Amino acid sequence: MGITQSIKRVEQQNPRGCATVFGTRTRRWEEFTARVARLAGGLQSLGVGRGDRVAILGLNSDRYLEYYAAVPWAGAVAVPLNTRWSVPENIYALNDSGATILLIDDEFASMASPILAGARAVREVIYMGESSAPAGMTGYEALIEGSAPIPDAGRTGPDLAGIFYTGGTTGFPKGVMLSHGSLWASAAAAATFVPRIPDAVVLHAAPMFHLAAFGGVMGALLTGAQHVIIPRFDPKLVLESIERNQVTNLALVPTMIRMLVTHSNLPNTNLSSLRYLAYGASPMPEALLREAMRALHGCQFFQAYGQTELSPVATILAPEYHTFEGLKAGKLASAGRVSPCCEVHVVDPAGCEVARRTVGEIRVRGLNAMLGYWNKPAETAATLRDGWVHTGDAGWMDEEGFLYIVDRVKDMIISGGENVYTAEVENACVSHPGVSQCAVIGIPNDDWGEAVHAIVILKNGQQVTAAELIAHCHSLIAGYKCPRSIEFRTEPLPLSGVGKVLKRELRKPHWEGRSRQVN
Repeated sequence: MGITQSIKRVEQQNPRGCATVFGTRTRRWEEFTARVARLAGGLQSLGVGRGDRVAILGLNSDRYLEYYAAVPWAGAVAVPLNTRWSVPENIYALNDSGATILLIDDEFASMASPILAGARAVREVIYMGESSAPAGMTGYEALIEGSAPIPDAGRTGPDLAGIFYTGGTTGFPKGVMLSHGSLWASAAAAATFVPRIPDAVVLHAAPMFHLAAFGGVMGALLTGAQHVIIPRFDPKLVLESIERNQVTNLALVPTMIRMLVTHSNLPNTNLSSLRYLAYGASPMPEALLREAMRALHGCQFFQAYGQTELSPVATILAPEYHTFEGLKAGKLASAGRVSPCCEVHVVDPAGCEVARRTVGEIRVRGLNAMLGYWNKPAETAATLRDGWVHTGDAGWMDEEGFLYIVDRVKDMIISGGENVYTAEVENACVSHPGVSQCAVIGIPNDDWGEAVHAIVILKNGQQVTAAELIAHCHSLIAGYKCPRSIEFRTEPLPLSGVGKVLKRELRKPHWEGRSRQVN
């Protein structure tokens, strides 16, 4: 099974149904599929062959979704570029992937010249903006109108579907190779946790270059849902889109959820159509989850845990466990149970499975596993061992098979010989009523090796001292885990394109001039 198979199935069963809504532009499935076949023909006319890489740099749009369909239809491989990257980072990914075609929109058209100056293999730029194509670029609509439709190339199963570059929160991006089969398996398995809604409407607000958002695209294609697309996440626009388009399904990261449920327009917006909200990509503090569940009381929540290397889902916490009372309470701190398409183990450094409730590294094996890292055999061998993807995440599993994530292994702080998992400290800090956001890092300390350091943003109008917050943490977690120092900020924490805190940026001033980032 693959991406195009899902599209053809939806078009066959619901040709007159609404496929995409983007601003004032609406397309039915029969029109969407016809445009995809013609765009694929246009790509082939530009010399795109089987297995060639076709990159895209743009904000969310209906054309972005057509790209995701037309590239495999033409037998090629998708390479979505991170919209937060600089010119050198985009050049790196284009050169690393060997992409020959680049699609670009209005937002990034000015970057085309400097990118092309360094991108060796790119020979054609397709302008997919709303204006006339700039000189030297091929117009997106003109390419579709001037091309004949071609048959679907039939890419499926183990065929390479895309090279998805990791977010770069822990180092320079690596191109994760995902197959049609892995993407399909992850989406199909995730769908088993959530009841199907007839005439579902999915809102794509998270950046579509990211695999978490593409997972939502795949899920919507599998179920034949309508795709409502907005250019970028904006809480006001999200609220308006839900009300106007009767959106039923939405996926966001916790940072976005915080912005949504605290927006001033929320009380006056009709959100009765919203049935399911998925979240993931970073830990969700319990205080924020409680606030979101109160604000969106008619909506059911579910959490997905995984990573790009897993297409992306490994475990899911189903809606019935998002409760604070009854027999199914007590699981909100977990990332849920293992998806039907894979196995999950928690192992020690030797690769042996550890006892339940013992912290170790999480590894995953299954149909959703990546093929490897593009052009990086050493990194592939280090991560993909004996069929298992070693996630680099630390966690433990309870007796009922619920997985608990405690941190990235590399974010673990060793203070006085004790392991401190930063997510636990962050949850303790954020549970204080005066705290809005918190990020915890390890900083050098001559006595303890590393000391726990918290960067905190307070809620508007709140005044909290370092001593008060440390005392609050002492009431919740062991003393050795509590912050030794606290830095209060008013400016936002640095975020990646999908809302993850860039801890490497927070660490830099503390570790500058040292050859190692541990002490």
